[in-house]
Amino acid sequence: MTAGSPIRLFLSGCQGRMGRVIAGIAASDESLTVVAGSDLKTDPSSPFPIYASPRDYADDPSGPDFDVLIDFSNPSVLPDLIGMLQQKNKPGIICTTGLSADHIGLIESAARVIPLFRSGNMSLGINLLIKLAGDAAELLYPDFDIEIIEAHHNQKIDSPSGTALMLADGINARLGHSLSYVHDRSSVRQKRSGNELGIHAIRGGTIVGEHTVLFAGGEEVITLHHSAQSRSVFARGAIAAARFMAGRQAGLYDMNDLIHERFSESD
Repeated sequence: MTAGSPIRLFLSGCQGRMGRVIAGIAASDESLTVVAGSDLKTDPSSPFPIYASPRDYADDPSGPDFDVLIDFSNPSVLPDLIGMLQQKNKPGIICTTGLSADHIGLIESAARVIPLFRSGNMSLGINLLIKLAGDAAELLYPDFDIEIIEAHHNQKIDSPSGTALMLADGINARLGHSLSYVHDRSSVRQKRSGNELGIHAIRGGTIVGEHTVLFAGGEEVITLHHSAQSRSVFARGAIAAARFMAGRQAGLYDMNDLIHERFSESD
């Protein structure tokens, strides 16, 4: 990538909801261009070549070069995707949720040799919510019980959402990992224990994403809430991450690194 030239994007999962939103944003932004993508679905009318998998792109000697890969696909694609990024020595933005411990281990291992950015939610607002929830937990716990409620559209596969787990992990880290996650109380007939952190999922309609952290104390309740109005929120966050990652050294980055850099630049 040369100074002043557009950032060349590779979209993994380019035919999915998020892939199409990112492609639409890039099409109207002269500083970005989508040069290729991968998806099980193909489209002969696509303005850029679509490969059935990242491996197919890696095996194509005439494939267009790119600067950063953005992944909104499926966890099953991750091994081929990481292999392609290592082969090409390129940075990647991993936005896919529902990753297993093995997937996360693969990302952490690959980040020793290539630059990778991973976040369970690409929204700047959500990542600020995580910080605020952690601040509140430090002040309110154990006098307040903490519950997380998330709601998404009826097509979402994983539950709870990756964002809900990010919130839970952020709160738990601030409290010295003293909380125990409880996902379902329907089969347990007993009082809530003091160290529980309840996580609840709602699926229905076309809800883009709702996350609420509830702090319930004696005769008062405090709620922190984030509502995503459209998928453009996550797409723009992924694009911000792509700008951040272009030209980075090997390592594992996340939204906190991006936010920290932005705040540093504003000082």
